[in-house]
Amino acid sequence: MAATMERQPAPLTSEEQARPYARFYTMEFPGPDPATVALMAPDRPIPQDQMLLPEDLNRLLDPGDFDTEIGWGMMDNGAGYIAMHHEMPGVTVDMVDWWFAWHPIEGLRYRIWYPPYHLGVHVDDWAQPRLLDPAVPVRDKCEKVVHHVTEDTGMGTEHIDIHFLTPEQMGFDMSRWHKPNVGTFVGGFGWSVNEHQPPEIPAAPAIMVHFIREIDGGIEWRTRFWMGYTILNGHPVPLLPPGIRVPEGVVYGLANHNIYEYTRLKSLLPLVYEEFGGTFA
Repeated sequence: MAATMERQPAPLTSEEQARPYARFYTMEFPGPDPATVALMAPDRPIPQDQMLLPEDLNRLLDPGDFDTEIGWGMMDNGAGYIAMHHEMPGVTVDMVDWWFAWHPIEGLRYRIWYPPYHLGVHVDDWAQPRLLDPAVPVRDKCEKVVHHVTEDTGMGTEHIDIHFLTPEQMGFDMSRWHKPNVGTFVGGFGWSVNEHQPPEIPAAPAIMVHFIREIDGGIEWRTRFWMGYTILNGHPVPLLPPGIRVPEGVVYGLANHNIYEYTRLKSLLPLVYEEFGGTFA
């Protein structure tokens, strides 16, 4: 599977160096669990019968775990699938909700998450005041906002528009939306364009779900991606034309990226929250 060479961190500008969180950009943390990396290996795609299909996402509200919580593979219809599971001791639901409202306010906040592969983020002009408004509950700040993200998941620089949705908009059964079934949730659908993609090739769709449950001493972060799908009126819709398949390298690249970005976040987030939690400006 083709992938880009390892990126080198871009130097911070003098303005960025003056940010109070700039020191996190070069901070190093422990890497991922080797057993997790092995489960997500490029030569170990899982079959469809080990996948959670997008129309069954309410099964995430069931107690316990699935037999396969970590893996990537190709669906029979050509879509890509990713499942990931991280235990995050010392991380709380409040930290998660705050993080997704805090980091899109300024590009460096996204870059400290996973340098040098997170390259930047911004929101639309109307959304910035919403993120900064203390009258808007933290849990509501991210929902219905688009994050315009630039990152590299192994196939070169991509520009991604992530449309964050409410659980209702995703199609979750809200009669079951309570503890201990769920702690919090971050998700929606996105469109991705590679920097070197020919203009005649359309943007690639995907559904993203980060489903967080509370456990003793922390949280568990359960991720699902369905690449080739979008959400329409609360339902997953496949968008791949007949005979078209999501490239396997793209699916594996995002799966591998997810391991490293969330491994780093579980160490980074408590430190950032301790210093800046509750603030946004």
